[in-house]
Amino acid sequence: MEELRSRLVLSDIIQRKVRLTRSGREFKGCCPFHNEKTPSFYVNDDKQFYHCFGCGAHGDAIGFAMQHDNQSFIEAIESLAQEAGMEVPQQSPQDIQKSKEEKSLYSLMEEATRWMEAQLRDPANRGAYKYVTGRGMSEEQLNNFRVGYAPADRNAVRKAMQALGYTDKQMIEVGILRAGKDGREPYAFFRERIMFPVPDRRGRVVAFGGRILPDHLRPPDKGDYVPAKYMNSSDTTLFHKGGMLYGEPRARQAALDGHPLIVVEGYVDVVACAKAGYSGAMAPMGTALTEDQIMVLWRMIPEARKVPILCFDGDNAGRRAAARAAERILPLLKPNHSARFAFLPDGQDPDSLVNGQGKKALESVINSAIPLVDFIWMYHTNGQLFETPEARAGLSKTLEDEVLRISDREVQHYYRQAFREKVNKNFGQSYQKNYGGNKSSSGQYGGRYKKTANQAITPIKRPSFSRNRLMEQILLAGLLNHPSLFDMVEEEVGMLEIGEQRLDLLRQALVTHLSEKPNTEREALLQILSNEGYESEIRGVLCEAVYTHASFIRPSAEIEDVQEGWQQAIQAFHQSRQRVTS
Repeated sequence: MEELRSRLVLSDIIQRKVRLTRSGREFKGCCPFHNEKTPSFYVNDDKQFYHCFGCGAHGDAIGFAMQHDNQSFIEAIESLAQEAGMEVPQQSPQDIQKSKEEKSLYSLMEEATRWMEAQLRDPANRGAYKYVTGRGMSEEQLNNFRVGYAPADRNAVRKAMQALGYTDKQMIEVGILRAGKDGREPYAFFRERIMFPVPDRRGRVVAFGGRILPDHLRPPDKGDYVPAKYMNSSDTTLFHKGGMLYGEPRARQAALDGHPLIVVEGYVDVVACAKAGYSGAMAPMGTALTEDQIMVLWRMIPEARKVPILCFDGDNAGRRAAARAAERILPLLKPNHSARFAFLPDGQDPDSLVNGQGKKALESVINSAIPLVDFIWMYHTNGQLFETPEARAGLSKTLEDEVLRISDREVQHYYRQAFREKVNKNFGQSYQKNYGGNKSSSGQYGGRYKKTANQAITPIKRPSFSRNRLMEQILLAGLLNHPSLFDMVEEEVGMLEIGEQRLDLLRQALVTHLSEKPNTEREALLQILSNEGYESEIRGVLCEAVYTHASFIRPSAEIEDVQEGWQQAIQAFHQSRQRVTS
């Protein structure tokens, strides 16, 4: 019954029998169980119940089928199960026992989440707490997303859950423990990781994602073993990663409130988007976006037009990931169901973008999202020349193959028409052999091919502000963390041209203070500049999002490494500016 309810959207079922209209977060209509002219019958998809304030009728999908269609309990379950594509199992003592065990597994995941939250705030794990807050996560965000910490001890979580009455078998079943090999004791699957609980659509924790601590906060790796940056729970009794998205309960509410749904890469990115005001952000769990997840996205959007935004890195890997997503979406397209594609600046993710450059930087990325049809065109034409008839015919065939992947005939028709218009715009009327061109009396396609050496290929649109801004932050961070560096690079810093006004004012203040007092220590320098009103800029520069791209500027780095890395960074900065101006 839990699985049945999770697969059904209550308003979809009731709308077949009752005319409903949206009313805030709910739907309303005239009650089907008594005669009324003013709607008092409400349907709430999140809470999965209907209620009539006139006659008191109340229930879920099963109750509606029983009450409206005069079905028995078993008949209602069987009819709804058939609609959801499920088989109704025969109830047995084993089934009853399994249901009890499942409820116990949910409580186990809840207790493990609470324990991990407490571990993050334990003074013994102060380094982990400073790391997450240094990445821009406030206490409010930590609480909202229930962020925790899994310590290095292989038996810590096991002992804590055993003390609450849970067994090794249960912990292995939900993926908290891994079974030991050759008869050895089970051990914690997640260790030395910042932990992100994954809730299902009803808010129950069903899995975890863990991000490894950076190298300077944990012991050196043993031998050639390098731990994965991210680890995710495997599929379990409670969790099927291909059908869920991280952040789903919050995003579902955001969609009801009219906010856009945005798919990003990871857990930290979801938190960063929420920080920037995009509470509809979600992420797949370590996999490419699946067909089931696409369907989940569409179901979550209450409006008639269901167009979530898929956000990718702006590099080649990001474009390939976007192409894989497009490949999976195309066969599923139907009227008013699609997606838009947004691309981040090179070297950035939502976390580094928001923490380093603020909310407006992410807003610029989201606002630059392009329709699926435009992405497909750009993906197959970006950086290529089509100067010969053969090359253009090849493009024509490629686009037609993409169109044929669409199952819906109506959508297919309009995609073919859209590509025809793009071809005509970029290559002229003559290039219409596969798109309905006009033949002359001799049977040849008339006109000449236009020469389009650099015309046809419009690069994928993404903000261009990022690379220089990141390099500026790295250069300033090196000086803030290592004031003694100033003696070696004084002339270069004095001539440095920083585009963002507040950062340039911070640079000028740095030059002024270190010119007068070159022996100023780091903490004293930071205090002086904070008192002058640069606290926000310093926080944006001295953050994990910047350190991730330049570990040589960390406060703990050796000055020789800082100097070498700083010189390489300023050379890269000048080269990048030359490319932009040229």
